[in-house]
Amino acid sequence: MPRVHAAKGAVVRIKQKPEDFSVKESYRFDEAANGRHRVYLMDKQKLSTFDAVNRLITKFGLKPGSISYCGLKDKQGRTEQIIAVDGADVDMQEPDLRLKFLGRTDKALSARNITSNRFSVTVRALSHDSLAPLNLATAEVNRLGVVNYFDSQRFGALKHGQGFIAKDIIRGDFEAALHNYFARPSELDRTEDAKVKGFWRDNWGQWDARVPFEGAKKYHRILRSLRDHPNDWMRAFLQIDSDYRAMILFEYQSFLWNEGVRRYLQLLLPREHMFPMRYQAGTLLHFRDASPEVLNTLRDATFPLVGPDSTFSDPKVAEAMAWVLGREKLKLSDLRIKNAERLLYFKEEQRPLLMHPHKLVVGRTQNDDVNRGDIKVNVAFTLPPGAYATLVIKRLFHFEYTEDTKEEVRASQRPRLVATERAEAHVEAAQAAAREAEGPSRHRTLASHSTRAPARATSRDPRPGGRGERVSV
Repeated sequence: MPRVHAAKGAVVRIKQKPEDFSVKESYRFDEAANGRHRVYLMDKQKLSTFDAVNRLITKFGLKPGSISYCGLKDKQGRTEQIIAVDGADVDMQEPDLRLKFLGRTDKALSARNITSNRFSVTVRALSHDSLAPLNLATAEVNRLGVVNYFDSQRFGALKHGQGFIAKDIIRGDFEAALHNYFARPSELDRTEDAKVKGFWRDNWGQWDARVPFEGAKKYHRILRSLRDHPNDWMRAFLQIDSDYRAMILFEYQSFLWNEGVRRYLQLLLPREHMFPMRYQAGTLLHFRDASPEVLNTLRDATFPLVGPDSTFSDPKVAEAMAWVLGREKLKLSDLRIKNAERLLYFKEEQRPLLMHPHKLVVGRTQNDDVNRGDIKVNVAFTLPPGAYATLVIKRLFHFEYTEDTKEEVRASQRPRLVATERAEAHVEAAQAAAREAEGPSRHRTLASHSTRAPARATSRDPRPGGRGERVSV
């Protein structure tokens, strides 16, 4: 659970309850009475956009890529967004995922269909001492805006120990990329998907092995490719859904953007005007003041998401990106993926350097119904597509902000995980006893005669180096 350490070491909390973080899209689409795409308002809770879409695809037997959407919404919280289903009518009315039919359209949805996002965030565990710094920070945000970084949610692969898979791709090591994608289970994940990943970690190369867990169907196209072409790692990697492949590259491109902007601000602003803030992939720099000239420059500035053919007209942007690429031991030309340029590519585009929250409202304080003796406050604001509300919250409560370390996350989850592990051990023991009564099975025989030791997985998945992988969440 995200925390903000406020004045005097107090812990400020967000997302303690799903309704504490609410997002609603403002959208538009061209209605067509006989359009092939059915448009729905999707109301989801504690689900990522990928999770929700994959559930719909699985339940209704849809083809991969048949559901389009405008953008990705946070897993933690309750969010509303529109989706479009190509050529099929669907309905879902479950506690964590609901659909409302809106109409039809001729075209798949994209980022062009969203105009803004309205956020409502409840911040908890506040003390009265927190309010004075909050008022000052609110005035700063209204005057200066917020640096438009990509926040921790963008870097889920780092949180779950996969590293930047894009680095494997850039090196041309598609076996390592595949291994990090579907054979490296997260220490924080106890889902069936994590069990499937653990199985392939321990049985890497045994592509005919039978997976004894639900959720294996997600990887069936990859496994079919590996069975038919066992040494063609690129071919197998390209079986991953195209949206997710693009996200793998965009994750690393976003990191390069963050690092470039951080360095750019260092070139423009004096140190005393800036303060650091830790996040999933390292450290971000925000600023609390700027000269009128610099502020005018920043207000209208964009910064590039780089590709192999990027050029820089601003000398300071060029200097900042040269510094970042040097640290990453890269040249821009390395971002061109050999033999897969049309299917795996870093698309260059410009991203605004600052975001300006509109209709920023800090509500009246109330008694905190979750943390006894503390107070809570609701913060509401509107952001353009692609901007991160969590950054606004962190900027407002920037005083001594930190996020939980991986160790703290595990410690906070430990009581629940211990109970889960005990229950799983009990089930597995019962299943083992039943199997012994039935006699040997093909799967157990195959696993016991595996010709490749599980340790090989460790030797074949080099951790990407560099600052970005030393993560604290």
